[in-house]
Amino acid sequence: MAEKTLEFESPHFLHGLFADDLSLLKEMGNALGLTVTTRDSWIKLEGEPGSVEAGASVFEDLEQARRNGGAIAAGSFRYGVKVAAEALASARDSDDAALKVADLFQRRLLGGGSKPAVTPRTKNQFKYIEALESHDVVFGIGPAGTGKTYLAMAYALDLLKSRQIDRIMLTRPAVEAGEALGFLPGALEEKVLPYLRPLYDAMSDMLDGAESLKLAEKNLIEIAPLAYMRGRTLNRACIILDEAQNASREQMLMFLTRLGEQSKCIVTGDPSQIDLRPKSRSGLLEAIDMLEGIEGINFTRFETTDVVRHPLVGRIIEAYDRGRGEGGVS
Repeated sequence: MAEKTLEFESPHFLHGLFADDLSLLKEMGNALGLTVTTRDSWIKLEGEPGSVEAGASVFEDLEQARRNGGAIAAGSFRYGVKVAAEALASARDSDDAALKVADLFQRRLLGGGSKPAVTPRTKNQFKYIEALESHDVVFGIGPAGTGKTYLAMAYALDLLKSRQIDRIMLTRPAVEAGEALGFLPGALEEKVLPYLRPLYDAMSDMLDGAESLKLAEKNLIEIAPLAYMRGRTLNRACIILDEAQNASREQMLMFLTRLGEQSKCIVTGDPSQIDLRPKSRSGLLEAIDMLEGIEGINFTRFETTDVVRHPLVGRIIEAYDRGRGEGGVS
């Protein structure tokens, strides 16, 4: 058995490394085979030598991330523990295993004012942002809660604020409304707002209220149902198609061919949540089959381990996936 005591300049700084949540230290102990004790401004790790060093590496990583200006949330702490646990189990030293919390926080979008910068929280989120920066068309594919839509919105706003584009276009298939969309009360924007609410919620998380209002007043952010995109060519724009699994094959082709000069296109979707009948009508499935490997197009795939909501969300998704695979849940 071995032990190691880590000391920090203040209890406040130390508590910030584990998001002021003592239950996370218990999770860490279970994951790495450690006994973790903390008081005042120190923390003690007890266990097998390899486990103690793995635990110490977690706090070194989180300390570096915080000193570089990052805010440690529960998800960041869990990611750091996961990286250390994988390294401990496999004893490998690959580039993937070396991507720690401090590395993730090197990628920053937006920030300023009262809102913190948006940073990736998992390895796949990091790769997603890299893909957005290096490709004109990016597909973010995976289960709910993995941040694919949130990061797409952050990236689009970052482009807009740095004047690399002139506007953001948000669109989504209104599957539930079908042909009845025109009978809903209100103007077009009011009709489709419920379908695009997740994108607006993301925007309000990232920008101050006054800044959001300014963008809206200048019509720099435009919303439209997918069916209304036909015939348009969008230049110097970032176009986000959310819930793409519910776009038909014809709609997906129409959408992808709207791309104009100096524009970016981001498509997000979850193939496990197709509402179309039959499911084979999904334009997302066809795009995955036909466009993979095309130069300038990237497919970033998220997994349940990338879920950044409550930890139970990932376990719920895994349980449903198992049930569907066994034919128990449709």
